[in-house]
Amino acid sequence: MSFLSASLDRIKPSPTIAVSTKAAELKAAGKDVIGLGAGEPDFDTPDHIKEAAIKAIWDGQTKYTAVDGTPACKAAIVEKFKRENGLVFETNQITVNSGGKHTIYNAMVATLNPGDEVVIPTPYWVSYPDITLLAGGTPVFVPTSIDTNFKMTPEVLEAAITPKTKWLIFNSPSNPSGAAYTEAEIKALGEVLKRHEHVWVFADDIYEHICYEGFEFKTIAAVVPEIAHRTLTMNGVAKAYAMTGWRIGYAGGDAKLIKAMAKVQSQSTSNPCSISQAATVAALNGPQDYLAERAAVFQARRDLVVGKLNEADGITCPTPEGAFYVYPSIAECIGKTTPNGKKISTDEDFVTYILEDYGLAAVHGEAFGLSPHFRMSYATSTEALTTACERIQEACSRLK
Repeated sequence: MSFLSASLDRIKPSPTIAVSTKAAELKAAGKDVIGLGAGEPDFDTPDHIKEAAIKAIWDGQTKYTAVDGTPACKAAIVEKFKRENGLVFETNQITVNSGGKHTIYNAMVATLNPGDEVVIPTPYWVSYPDITLLAGGTPVFVPTSIDTNFKMTPEVLEAAITPKTKWLIFNSPSNPSGAAYTEAEIKALGEVLKRHEHVWVFADDIYEHICYEGFEFKTIAAVVPEIAHRTLTMNGVAKAYAMTGWRIGYAGGDAKLIKAMAKVQSQSTSNPCSISQAATVAALNGPQDYLAERAAVFQARRDLVVGKLNEADGITCPTPEGAFYVYPSIAECIGKTTPNGKKISTDEDFVTYILEDYGLAAVHGEAFGLSPHFRMSYATSTEALTTACERIQEACSRLK
């Protein structure tokens, strides 16, 4: 009898975390490595948020809180959903968790039974299928391609839904592609979902405030109100507010679902960090003008990266509407050979090549369910991105 749970055989460690860890190890060993794997803004948490956290410490807000969030934090989230998304919730419809990944985990564990299916468009954030598997569900992958700008069409969604489907995970703007759905595209998907009343929607809106060129973000529960009662709308402070380490995710949805998620949380982590919740109140209730300023910086970096990658031999890089990743195709590099005589047979071979020979740590497309691609984060300095892209250009030019 194995000491370890058989459920561990269903999942794998996070590839994105593995890449960031490898880059950090190489840097610590004195190697010249540029990390392009982390999904983390390089901006600092704004001062007014830090100050709110410090005040909370001095005010003695260092005790347990309610399992799934303080009244103040939930009230701030209610107001945020109303102000920014046109969604109206009561506080008993709000959950606060230790990061967005925790929100997903709670929702899946609280609802999935063996045989239940979760529809996940590809390319996907690496944790969606593994959390589904850990919770006992079955991931069902919906294909997209570079030709559809990595967006799911109504036809492929319809084809993926079965009587066993319990959830659709809908991430816009997307990690890893940066693709974002327009209001018209969401409405078209909503027509399919309205016909399948047993399917719930998990809307991952974590990159809501990182959109470009006037793209107007819309959340699915607001665009398709007929399915709002079976939509869980998730967000968090990590990406927009540069608070990845504070570990706060949150969601709004059906009160019974929220109660079930709280039950799971009560027997796992209990409450999110009290100080982080106080900081979240300041983030959501405080000034928001700097969000657009930071998005403009990301857009300039995006334009730099897309332009330079499209100049590299064998790379095709679409222009994303949001988030801070590009997901270029390396289809024309497959089958070529490196100067050291190693054949590029997969996208993992490609990212290994640019790491070992050029000191660039990126994540291979297979980790996100769609090859041959790689994900490159541009949440780093313009100088580092320029150097990274020039190295990629050189790496590609030397493939034969």
